[in-house]
Amino acid sequence: MNTFLITVIVVGIVIAAMAIGVMFGRKPIAGSCGGLGAMGQDCEFGCKKPCSKRQARLAAQNPEQQS
Repeated sequence: MNTFLITVIVVGIVIAAMAIGVMFGRKPIAGSCGGLGAMGQDCEFGCKKPCSKRQARLAAQNPEQQS
């Protein structure tokens, strides 16, 4: 029983520490446009404003479309 209580307390402390980190930390985790591209699939919905890495990758894939 003592092991169970200690485990619950430790997990609670870890969860509280993560919550404090989220409240006082940087911006929350966000997805990116290029996530499916890394798996060999293109972004199904398209991106209105792709990130700079994706723009560079698209420019490298289609050099004839640059103007």
